[in-house]
Amino acid sequence: MKITVETTVAAPVAEVWRAYTTPDDIKQWNAASDDWHTTAAAVDLREGGAFSSRMEAKDGSMGFDFAGTYTKIVEHERIEYEFGGRKAVVAFEPGPEGVTVRVTFDSEETHSVEQQREGWQAILDNFARHVEGKTKKA
Repeated sequence: MKITVETTVAAPVAEVWRAYTTPDDIKQWNAASDDWHTTAAAVDLREGGAFSSRMEAKDGSMGFDFAGTYTKIVEHERIEYEFGGRKAVVAFEPGPEGVTVRVTFDSEETHSVEQQREGWQAILDNFARHVEGKTKKA
């Protein structure tokens, strides 16, 4: 089953793309809740290139690596990747209100569809706040 989450970011597509694909930015926005954080991120943004993010509970009780391989890159438009036998597509669609970022991913069987949707949506909402916060400072 595929799950889709999306947000609209009030920023130019180049800034949205950069924040989504730059390790220093990823470490700032990639968490579903305030008690988690990303301690390391690596991006080799090319087809066949690898990515990884180390996500950990701030209290040190648990953590995991979210990692995979890019399968298609269309700059400022689309990122496709596989991770753990699953696939995801990230679309960047500029519009009058900003850039809609839509992530569609294969669900897994450990967590409910609603838990997965809520977690990925929370991360995407953090992403939008991060980019918009950077844009306002600039």
